[in-house]
Amino acid sequence: MNGVVLRAMSGADIAVVHVLELDLFPEDAWSEEMLRGELAAQPGTRHYVVAQASGGEIVGYAGLAAAGGQADVQTIGVRADRRKSGIGAALLRELLDEASRRGSDAVFLEVRADNDSARRLYERFGFDAVGLRKRYYQPSNVDAIVMCRKLRERPAMGFTRENT
Repeated sequence: MNGVVLRAMSGADIAVVHVLELDLFPEDAWSEEMLRGELAAQPGTRHYVVAQASGGEIVGYAGLAAAGGQADVQTIGVRADRRKSGIGAALLRELLDEASRRGSDAVFLEVRADNDSARRLYERFGFDAVGLRKRYYQPSNVDAIVMCRKLRERPAMGFTRENT
């Protein structure tokens, strides 16, 4: 990652992250208020991090929601000129590690059907396609592929038969 470190996202990062969000996701960018709302739920049900270059600039960010044994990748974004440098993988690894620390059984995410590079990253980390949300991304009407990675199997519920 060449001098890039991950650290917890703070309220002081919101303006910079929002500019990056607008650049990366112009059609469906989150507002500053949405980002503030996500951070307000930290550390309870949320975990947000930024990737910061040695010069201090934020070059990526990611967020996770986790509750009730399930986690959801809320967002991952990497500045276009810093892609293919391992930052996205490091951000995703941090989210998966946090999901494990919180005792999640599985991690879910949605990815644009037309975002092949993101899908390849998720597949490399063991995510499988489990569903499709038609026209999920608006206003472009692009489908979302729902993906899941199991972190651990839940024990079977109910009675078991003992051998006697």
